Order: sequence, then structure tokens, then C-alpha cells
Amino acid sequence: MKFLCCWLYAIDKYGFPPSIPDTFSALREMKELGFDYAELEGVSGPNLISVYEARHEIKKVLDEIDLRVINFVPVIPELRELDNEKRKYGREMFERGLEVAKTIGTEFIQIDSFPPCLECLDGVQYDSENVTNYGARWRYRMAPEFSWERQWEVLVESVKWCVQKAKTVGLKLIVEPRVGEIISNTDGMLRLIEAVNEPNLGAILDTGHQYAQKEILPLSVAKLKDRLMYLHLSDNDSTKNDHFVPGNGTIDWIGLFEALKINNYQGYAGLDIAKTNEELSVSYLKAKDIFTQYATQVGL
Repeated sequence: MKFLCCWLYAIDKYGFPPSIPDTFSALREMKELGFDYAELEGVSGPNLISVYEARHEIKKVLDEIDLRVINFVPVIPELRELDNEKRKYGREMFERGLEVAKTIGTEFIQIDSFPPCLECLDGVQYDSENVTNYGARWRYRMAPEFSWERQWEVLVESVKWCVQKAKTVGLKLIVEPRVGEIISNTDGMLRLIEAVNEPNLGAILDTGHQYAQKEILPLSVAKLKDRLMYLHLSDNDSTKNDHFVPGNGTIDWIGLFEALKINNYQGYAGLDIAKTNEELSVSYLKAKDIFTQYATQVGL
């Protein structure tokens, strides 16, 4: 099993989204921590445009430090918007993201489903103030004209468009079910996979989110089968979607790793740690050591 450093490291240390100078710092720090693989993000709008404009410089730095970015994540909530113009902008942003992924040589490009287009009384769930506000309360109000059928149709259309674009450049598109989003659990992900019907669409199993969704993690592995293409690993006590070092929650890690072994999982496992009570680098080193032991124990 190949472990990588998730972009949550950069977000937790430098804020959301990190500036381009902080992006370079974060990538260098990931390598200094002993990681050979990493993630990178760009947030729709000025940040993603900045990452796009700096893509060749980013590639140069990655080559210099011998760090490979496996997964690029263009964070584009506009892709699930019901407004046609907003979705058009989202597609333009995705095409920028695809150019970044091509330039730096990733295997995956990731999108998320985001919360449905309902009025939220408590702000935006994944804006700069709330991106790691795990366990927060979110109250939504539904307008009379809201149509779940249309929301689902829009999501499926957008994901299918993105998958097909990714296919043209040899990339797999992965989606991460997350707490409070349109796709929030394994069964929702399976429904999306069936509706989109494209072989290069896969799932991320994020233990921090799915355990908080009360998922049985080995069952999630069994359900996803070969559509499980990527892992985000963190621990919590299942009452909220914290992203802690393993052992600071109650996830049965041996059960999960044994299921991954049975499923013949041979992909990457991203360490997705934030909001710890110690130096962040220490938390990542601890997590890497613990997860390496679990993987070795089951023969991954």
C-alpha cells in the first residue's frame, strides 16, 4: 500500500485555500516528512486560476523534490448548481483543473457532490471558515420550487461530462462521499456510478466521513469492489466527522484493512489528518507509522 499526504495538511496549516507560495511550502514539507506521493487542490475562481497559471512552476518544483502528485482536486461547487450559467462556469473551471492534472502528471482528478441547492441558514458548508468545522450544525430550508429529481439529474449530467473529459486525457475521475452532501454514503455513490455508467468513475472511501455516517467500513469496501479507487484515512468516534490520528477515535482499523486485503485493494491511501492537539507534522508521522503497521499486518 502506498501512503500519501492529503491536501488537508496544507489547508490545516495554511488556511483555505493556501496561497501559491504556501502551496510550494506545503509540497516541500510533505516531502520532508517522508512522503513520495501527495495531493493538490485548486478552489474554483481566483485560486484555481492561480494554480492553473502556476502549473508549470509547480511541476518543476515537484520534479526537483521528487514528489509525485497522484490526485488533483479542483473544488468546484458550481458543477451541481441548478443555474445553467453557474454550471457553465463550473465546466470552464474543470477544464482548467484538467490542464493542471495533465501538466503535473496525476492519475486521478477528483470532484465532490457538495450540499444540495437549498438555503442554508448557517453559512456555506465548505467555505473558508467552515471547511474543517467538523460536527457543525447545518440547518436547511427547502423552497417550494426545489426539485430533487432535477438536482439529481444535474449532478449526474455534470459528473458524466467530467468523467468523459477526464477519459480523453487518460485520467480516472473519483468522487468522495462526504457528510452533508448530495452523495454522502456508499449507497449514494453506487447509485451515482450506475447512473453515470462510465468505467473510469470511481469512489474515494473517506473513513472520517463514512464512519460519521455510521457506515460499516468493511461493508463499504465490499459494496464498492473495483470502483473503490482511493482512500482517505483518519479516525473519529463516529459522532462527528473529525479527522484524527488513528487511535484517537474508535474505528476498527484491522477490520477495514482485512476487508481491503480481501478486496485486493492495491491503490493509494491518503493520510487525511486535521485539527489535532499537537504539531501537525508529528500527527502525520504518527499516522503514517500506525497505518503502515496495519497494512503490513494484513499483507497489504
